[in-house]
Amino acid sequence: MTPEEPAPQPGQVLELPAAARATDIALDELELVYAFIYARVGNRADAEDLTQQVALKAIPRLRQGAPASAIRGYLFATARSVLGAFWSTRLGLSEAELREDLAMPVAPGPPSEEGTETVQHVLAQLSDNYRRVLELRFLHGYSLKEVAAEMKSTVGAIKVMQLRALRAAAKVRME
Repeated sequence: MTPEEPAPQPGQVLELPAAARATDIALDELELVYAFIYARVGNRADAEDLTQQVALKAIPRLRQGAPASAIRGYLFATARSVLGAFWSTRLGLSEAELREDLAMPVAPGPPSEEGTETVQHVLAQLSDNYRRVLELRFLHGYSLKEVAAEMKSTVGAIKVMQLRALRAAAKVRME
């Protein structure tokens, strides 16, 4: 506030100084980008490196005069792309496979008798296609691509069928 400006009155809305350039807006948003990335990698050093990559990729491409919301959206889209590349190299998978299954495989424990019986009962109540999709995906560990090839269908159709099969399985009554 300069000496010639009057003091603000209670209840008066103050206008905050806006960042004049897209770069300034982006630099202000990088803390949020860092938090977004850190929540997904869980490692401070990796999160810092990935945030730096986002800044190096996004800032030179920003359009001057773009609204802050557009800049924020572009930064987060770039962050998702950088995270995809990071996990792709870390897990040794293509980025297309990452969109399907982001979780690391869990070491299987011995199956319980009751759990096995429940699964068999639920699967027996489903149609052949639904049962086959669920068996291949969850009991045999096939990827969507592998199930699609096995069932001579598209990945998109298998995704829809899997969703419908899971919904149908959830409705099966246990006697």
